[in-house]
Amino acid sequence: MAPNNKLTDSEQVVEFMNNLEHPFKEEIIAVRKIILATNNRITEKIKWNAPSFCVNGDDKITFNLRGKGFFRLIFHCGAKVKEVPNRQPLINDEGGLLEWASSDRAILKFTDMNDVISKEIYLKEIINKWIDATESYPN
Repeated sequence: MAPNNKLTDSEQVVEFMNNLEHPFKEEIIAVRKIILATNNRITEKIKWNAPSFCVNGDDKITFNLRGKGFFRLIFHCGAKVKEVPNRQPLINDEGGLLEWASSDRAILKFTDMNDVISKEIYLKEIINKWIDATESYPN
Protein backbone atom coordinates (compact mmCIF):
# COMPACT_ATOMS: atom_id res chain seq x y z
CA MET A 1 0.00 0.00 0.00
CA ALA A 2 1.35 3.40 -0.95
CA PRO A 3 2.30 5.71 1.94
CA ASN A 4 -0.20 8.36 0.77
CA ASN A 5 -3.18 6.04 1.22
CA LYS A 6 -4.91 6.48 4.56
CA LEU A 7 -5.41 3.20 6.36
CA THR A 8 -8.75 2.40 7.94
CA ASP A 9 -8.82 1.90 11.70
CA SER A 10 -8.92 -1.87 11.26
CA GLU A 11 -6.06 -1.78 8.76
CA GLN A 12 -4.03 0.24 11.26
CA VAL A 13 -4.57 -2.51 13.84
CA VAL A 14 -3.52 -5.19 11.36
CA GLU A 15 -0.37 -3.22 10.53
CA PHE A 16 0.31 -2.67 14.25
CA MET A 17 -0.07 -6.39 14.96
CA ASN A 18 2.12 -7.35 12.00
CA ASN A 19 4.89 -5.09 13.34
CA LEU A 20 4.39 -5.90 17.01
CA GLU A 21 7.45 -7.22 18.80
CA HIS A 22 6.24 -8.45 22.18
CA PRO A 23 7.01 -11.57 24.24
CA PHE A 24 3.25 -12.31 24.38
CA LYS A 25 2.43 -11.62 20.72
CA GLU A 26 0.71 -15.01 20.22
CA GLU A 27 -1.39 -14.47 23.34
CA ILE A 28 -2.29 -10.92 22.30
CA ILE A 29 -3.36 -12.20 18.87
CA ALA A 30 -5.51 -14.87 20.56
CA VAL A 31 -7.19 -12.35 22.89
CA ARG A 32 -7.82 -9.97 19.98
CA LYS A 33 -9.54 -12.79 18.05
CA ILE A 34 -11.68 -13.65 21.08
CA ILE A 35 -12.76 -10.03 21.49
CA LEU A 36 -13.64 -9.56 17.82
CA ALA A 37 -15.56 -12.86 17.70
CA THR A 38 -17.54 -12.15 20.89
CA ASN A 39 -19.79 -9.37 19.66
CA ASN A 40 -20.34 -8.37 16.03
CA ARG A 41 -20.78 -4.69 16.97
CA ILE A 42 -17.16 -4.40 18.11
CA THR A 43 -14.79 -2.43 15.90
CA GLU A 44 -11.12 -1.78 16.48
CA LYS A 45 -8.57 0.99 16.19
CA ILE A 46 -5.25 2.02 17.72
CA LYS A 47 -5.49 3.98 20.99
CA TRP A 48 -2.79 4.51 23.61
CA ASN A 49 -0.34 2.78 21.23
CA ALA A 50 -2.25 -0.51 21.32
CA PRO A 51 -5.33 -2.16 19.81
CA SER A 52 -8.54 -0.76 21.25
CA PHE A 53 -12.11 -1.95 20.80
CA CYS A 54 -15.19 0.21 20.34
CA VAL A 55 -18.95 -0.08 20.06
CA ASN A 56 -20.71 2.66 18.09
CA GLY A 57 -17.40 4.56 18.03
CA ASP A 58 -17.12 4.61 21.84
CA ASP A 59 -13.99 3.11 23.37
CA LYS A 60 -14.72 0.14 25.63
CA ILE A 61 -11.66 -2.15 25.88
CA THR A 62 -7.98 -1.38 25.24
CA PHE A 63 -4.85 -3.48 25.45
CA ASN A 64 -2.12 -2.33 27.80
CA LEU A 65 1.02 -4.05 26.54
CA ARG A 66 3.39 -2.67 29.16
CA GLY A 67 4.37 -4.87 32.06
CA LYS A 68 6.78 -7.67 32.74
CA GLY A 69 5.45 -11.20 32.69
CA PHE A 70 1.92 -10.21 31.64
CA PHE A 71 -0.24 -7.94 29.50
CA ARG A 72 -3.57 -6.37 30.37
CA LEU A 73 -6.96 -5.56 28.96
CA ILE A 74 -8.40 -2.33 30.28
CA PHE A 75 -12.19 -2.17 30.37
CA HIS A 76 -13.15 1.50 30.36
CA CYS A 77 -15.63 4.11 29.23
CA GLY A 78 -13.25 6.35 27.31
CA ALA A 79 -10.20 8.37 28.18
CA LYS A 80 -11.76 10.35 31.02
CA VAL A 81 -12.75 8.78 34.32
CA LYS A 82 -16.46 9.12 35.00
CA GLU A 83 -18.39 8.73 38.22
CA VAL A 84 -20.65 5.74 38.51
CA PRO A 85 -23.74 6.21 40.70
CA ASN A 86 -23.16 4.71 44.17
CA ARG A 87 -19.49 4.20 43.23
CA GLN A 88 -20.16 0.50 42.75
CA PRO A 89 -18.33 -1.43 40.03
CA LEU A 90 -20.05 -1.01 36.69
CA ILE A 91 -20.62 -4.77 36.29
CA ASN A 92 -20.86 -7.81 38.53
CA ASP A 93 -17.57 -9.69 38.35
CA GLU A 94 -18.75 -13.15 39.41
CA GLY A 95 -15.39 -14.72 38.54
CA GLY A 96 -13.52 -12.20 40.67
CA LEU A 97 -10.75 -11.87 38.09
CA LEU A 98 -11.12 -8.16 37.39
CA GLU A 99 -8.98 -5.64 39.23
CA TRP A 100 -11.02 -2.46 39.69
CA ALA A 101 -9.01 0.75 39.16
CA SER A 102 -12.22 2.76 39.68
CA SER A 103 -15.93 2.02 39.45
CA ASP A 104 -15.83 2.47 35.66
CA ARG A 105 -12.40 1.02 34.89
CA ALA A 106 -11.33 -2.60 35.34
CA ILE A 107 -8.23 -4.58 34.43
CA LEU A 108 -7.87 -8.19 33.37
CA LYS A 109 -4.32 -9.62 33.29
CA PHE A 110 -3.00 -12.45 31.15
CA THR A 111 0.28 -14.23 31.86
CA ASP A 112 0.57 -16.89 29.13
CA MET A 113 -1.42 -18.90 26.56
CA ASN A 114 -2.77 -21.28 29.22
CA ASP A 115 -4.11 -18.23 31.07
CA VAL A 116 -5.75 -16.93 27.88
CA ILE A 117 -7.36 -20.31 27.24
CA SER A 118 -8.55 -20.70 30.83
CA LYS A 119 -10.12 -17.21 30.81
CA GLU A 120 -11.74 -17.34 27.34
CA ILE A 121 -15.31 -18.10 28.45
CA TYR A 122 -15.04 -15.59 31.31
CA LEU A 123 -13.60 -12.96 28.93
CA LYS A 124 -16.52 -13.36 26.53
CA GLU A 125 -19.01 -12.94 29.38
CA ILE A 126 -17.21 -9.86 30.69
CA ILE A 127 -17.06 -8.28 27.22
CA ASN A 128 -20.81 -8.63 26.71
CA LYS A 129 -21.60 -7.45 30.24
CA TRP A 130 -19.32 -4.44 29.74
CA ILE A 131 -20.90 -3.52 26.43
CA ASP A 132 -24.41 -3.82 27.90
CA ALA A 133 -23.50 -1.80 31.00
CA THR A 134 -21.80 0.98 29.05
CA GLU A 135 -24.38 1.16 26.25
CA SER A 136 -26.11 4.21 27.72
CA TYR A 137 -23.15 5.37 29.77
CA PRO A 138 -22.39 9.10 29.26
CA ASN A 139 -19.26 9.86 27.20
